[in-house]
Amino acid sequence: MSKTIIVGIDFSDCSINALKHAITIAQKAKAGINMVWVNHLDYSKEIFSVEPKQLTTEVKNKFEEIVAKYAVKLHGFPLKYELRKGKVYKEICTAAQEADAFLTVIGTHGSSGFEEFWIGSNANRTVSGSKNPIITIRSGVKVDRDLSTIVMPFDSTKVTRQKLPFTALLAKYFNAEVHILGLFTSNLDDLRYRIRNYVAQAEDYFKENNIKCKSDFLEVDNITDATLEYAKSVDANLISIMTEQETRTSNLWMGPYASQMVNHSPIPVLSIHADKYRFYNG
Repeated sequence: MSKTIIVGIDFSDCSINALKHAITIAQKAKAGINMVWVNHLDYSKEIFSVEPKQLTTEVKNKFEEIVAKYAVKLHGFPLKYELRKGKVYKEICTAAQEADAFLTVIGTHGSSGFEEFWIGSNANRTVSGSKNPIITIRSGVKVDRDLSTIVMPFDSTKVTRQKLPFTALLAKYFNAEVHILGLFTSNLDDLRYRIRNYVAQAEDYFKENNIKCKSDFLEVDNITDATLEYAKSVDANLISIMTEQETRTSNLWMGPYASQMVNHSPIPVLSIHADKYRFYNG
């Protein structure tokens, strides 16, 4: 059974861009792709100028055009689609769980009503509700660049290390270099020592797995701004973060750092749920 990548689609340029990014990963991971369209009454009326009874046929026709155009790029692995109805973030997360998805990819800014349902709270809810890794891509990110540079910021929280295995997996697929970024927000010696220790553990992990890496440390006030500026300075293709989410399933909100990154990063963001990929318990 092959891996599956879920891609949220509404047929805007942004969501097609997300699909193209997913295809580049699927090619390396030997994965199939399942595109998911969610019939949400409000934005469906804005995107499609057809009668409600014709909507399903119109959506299926658009999907068939996409399959005809892009399926060949998956080298025999499936490019499928499904239509769902309900809240966008809930249905995307449910589809990923049902497929036991390896990864979810969504666009976070689009046109024709799409942005209302993907940026802001809905994007946050999609990311924080996802039990599997999820990449969010804002509009305008070029798809013709290989994944060569990944920035992975580390803070003093224990869960910060849980993004290591999946980040390493993507780096391995693309022979990418990982920039491990230690972020100091306090002068407390024990917190600074912990961050240095976490960075050293990450270096060991990547070296053991033959993955290129380098480390930097920054004194910061705002870790979102500092991470974004650093990522731009090294021309990064991806930023890997934790969702900072509590383990209770009722919690649909991320911490402020993850939320800011998802909403404002011009660079694709990989968000890892704190329970999905464990790395060390100490």
